[in-house]
This record gives sequence, structure tokens and C-alpha cells, in this order.
Amino acid sequence: MTGTVRPLPAVDPRVASVLRRLELDVSRRLDGLLHGDHRGLVPGHGSEPGEARPYVPGDDVRRIDWNVTARTTTPHIRETVADRELECWLVADRTASVDFGTTEQTKADLLLSASGAVSLLTARGGNRLGALICGPDKPIIIPARQGRAHTMAILSRIATTACVDEAPPVSLGETLAQLNAVARRRGLVVVLSDFLDDPEGWRRQLAALRVRHELLCIEVVDPRELVLPDAGVLTLIDTETGRVREINTSNRKIRERYAAEAVVQRRDITSAIRAAGADHIQLRTDGDWLAELAGHVSSRRRRSANTNSVGGRR
Repeated sequence: MTGTVRPLPAVDPRVASVLRRLELDVSRRLDGLLHGDHRGLVPGHGSEPGEARPYVPGDDVRRIDWNVTARTTTPHIRETVADRELECWLVADRTASVDFGTTEQTKADLLLSASGAVSLLTARGGNRLGALICGPDKPIIIPARQGRAHTMAILSRIATTACVDEAPPVSLGETLAQLNAVARRRGLVVVLSDFLDDPEGWRRQLAALRVRHELLCIEVVDPRELVLPDAGVLTLIDTETGRVREINTSNRKIRERYAAEAVVQRRDITSAIRAAGADHIQLRTDGDWLAELAGHVSSRRRRSANTNSVGGRR
């Protein structure tokens, strides 16, 4: 399945108001933490080869690309891409399952907030931001570009994309496979989803992305997906299939079985993400997601700094 590249519409005024408040909140609490001279949310690699261009007098001869020079018979040098010139891709899950929520916000609200924190901070300093959105019919592809207007338009598209009844949802695995074909330049990929698809459907695609990119998986969770309340008979609806089932939550054994199955499900998700070599953050709709995100990044950077320090003493 190929994705659909769609032009970005103007940001809806109501969405723009929400995004402005989100930007202020993110800037106040995380400014200076998730951006800088590193490749992404965590310290990355050094400079990498960029585009080749003809040699001009004054260029460093050590940067001559002899392969291109031999093919063209004209001296060429290889430009380098600085770490601050990050290319970041968001993979945003906007299938029906993320519209669920039992607190003051839904998983979709949390996903948008986390997308905003990542994009608003990595888009600074000339960094480029692109996105693939799991929506109806086909993955929505938004090419990586610079600029605040582009960033806000991406967030607006994430906020307003929703599945429709007559269109089957795009699987996470299909979207990850599409990104692997689109994001050819090494960079940072942030996957934001509830990861409720069968891990066998996306674990290989996730591992393939990790070969070229730094990879961060942000899992959004609602507390009712982990533990059922003692609230009598509840009617539960699968938002993606429309399947309806009634459950008597007053039955302690049913609640215990539900909690046990939820533990197994989340363990399988975590195992698949870690097996791919990706960083993993779980954000809950009833928690302080900004604090969780900041804590993870700070911890990751400290570990990286310690590793580099040890390596430098050898």
C-alpha cells in the first residue's frame, strides 16, 4: 500500500488556539531540554555525508568525493550535514482506538500533545519535520520541511484526521513500512500510538526503521485499558470493529482476569519495541505527560554522556 501525499490546508482557528496554548505550555516546561546540538530528543551521531557539489577554489581537498569525481570527470566535494540539521518524522496513529478516554483527555488528545512537544522543539534551528498519519484508506504523507507554519499545519492535520466508518483503518505496520521507503535520510523517527495492533504486524517494520534512524516509541494509554472499575454492568464497544459486549464489572474474578490480560498485552508491546532497539515511553491520560517525557529524555542523555565519558578515557 502506498501513502497519499496531500497538501496541507490552512490551520483551523479553533485548532490554532489549542496549538498556541500547547506551544506555551511546552515552551515553559521543556524549552532547552529537547533540542540543541544533538540529532534528536537524545544525543545522536556525529556529522554525516550530505550532497555532492563541484569543487571550487578554497574548498578543503580532503572533502573531495573521488567516486563522484571519477564518474563525472569533474572534481566534486561531499558536503556534510551538521547534527543540528535534524530530519524528524512523526508517525501519528489516528485510528479509531485512540479516540478512547475516561479522564479529562482522550488518548487522541494526549497523542496530539506529545506530538506537539516533539515537533515544536525539534523544528527549531533549521530542523525539518515530516509526518505519516495512520488515517482512513491510506497513510497520509506530509513531506519534511522547515518552518513554524509547516509544523503547526502538521499538528492541525493530526488533530483533525479521523477514521470514517466506510474506510478500513490503516495498520501501524503498513504506515511504518511506508515511512521506511520515504525517510531515506538518517534522522529521528517518533512513533506515537497505543500499539494495540498485533505486535507481529509491526515489529519487523519497526526494527527495519531502527537500522537507519534513531527511534522513539511513545505509547499512549488510558487507565481503563489496564484496570476495570467496579461499576456494575458496562457496555463496551470496539471502536475499530464496532463489536459490542456487556461485562459485569462487579464480578471480582472478571476484573482480575481483565487486569492480568492487560499486563500480558502491555508486556508484549514493550518486548516488541525493545527488541527493535527503540526507546520507549508510556504516557497515561491521567498522568503528567510532560514530566514523564522530560524525565525520560534527561535520563537518556545522562546515560549517553556517561558512556561517552567512559569511552573517552579508554
